Amino acid sequence: MSSEEKALLVLTVDLEAVVSNWRLLRERLSEKANCAAVVKADAYGLGASKVVPALVRAGCGTFFVATLDEGIAVRKVAPRAEIFVLSGPVPGSAGAFVQAHLRPVLNSVEQTELWRGHARTLGHALECALHVDTGMNRLGLSAQDLLRPGVLDSIQPILGMTHLACAEVIDSPMNAEQRARFTDAFKPLALPRLSMAASSGIFLGEEYHFDLVRPGAALYGINPCPGQPNPLRPTVRLQARLLQIRDVDTPMTVGYGATHSVRTKGRIATAAAGYADGYFRSLGNHGYGVIKGVNVPAVGRVSMDLITFDISALPADAVKPGDMIDLIGPDHDVDALSAEAGTIGYEILTQLSRRAFRQYVGAAS
Repeated sequence: MSSEEKALLVLTVDLEAVVSNWRLLRERLSEKANCAAVVKADAYGLGASKVVPALVRAGCGTFFVATLDEGIAVRKVAPRAEIFVLSGPVPGSAGAFVQAHLRPVLNSVEQTELWRGHARTLGHALECALHVDTGMNRLGLSAQDLLRPGVLDSIQPILGMTHLACAEVIDSPMNAEQRARFTDAFKPLALPRLSMAASSGIFLGEEYHFDLVRPGAALYGINPCPGQPNPLRPTVRLQARLLQIRDVDTPMTVGYGATHSVRTKGRIATAAAGYADGYFRSLGNHGYGVIKGVNVPAVGRVSMDLITFDISALPADAVKPGDMIDLIGPDHDVDALSAEAGTIGYEILTQLSRRAFRQYVGAAS
């Protein structure tokens, strides 16, 4: 019996779909713009050690991560790639950045001073990116910070960037406002590259592409334009094995707290997954799974390791213990599940279970 056949939970990652999504996004760009890839949080939960090499083979040469440790891990599988670390350096970390050939994104005056100090210690300028805040009020230098005397001494900014706050809302006036602030902030510096658009920003038009775009969620199949058809391919399938099927009838209840009352004769299937696997507790009495093309509702509370589904709509002989149910799949994608959970696809993907049996398909996996 194979590992997949023995597994209670199976996560299939389609690397060819990830690559296809990256290529589709690249094709939408203006001629001068290049397409990077954001692979923070272990490639949004899909596994950076597999995703990054597949993208490198497809021609992607620039990656963004969130932390120094993530950058070091990506460097091991992409030895010649350009890697930016979005959180920037903290005291004591500059040497590790240089050793791993990572480029920090400088988000504050304090970080520029730290990076300048290490450059002076080494006796040569150090490359970096500059992040300017244009309306998020989260991380970022102000436009005034860039004009401080000596703020860029001993460092070599090779990229200027910002984050759009409302990119998924195409007609939001804030998009144009941020673009104007961004252009004005970097005009005096004449940096070699500018980057503004992440996944949704790509779909705002060429005027937001500049020199480099930074898709993340879109690479992994999350719809970058909510309310419109998703142009991207799904990349993950999460299947749980059914452990038991039981007949129920009124006045029985299901699960902790007896939150689901059985109203008529039917059948309940118990699946081997739960909130420990990223199937959120909020999905109890709200979520759906798919068995043989039929949507079956999650009933009762989601437990740490178990979910109960009402399979009464399926013929009695159609389902048996040992069969698999799609929690995420071709007929029930990440966006659908996140809507049921009251969250976003980003959170679903990054919480995917580490105890699932993982298999990678496509793109010379």
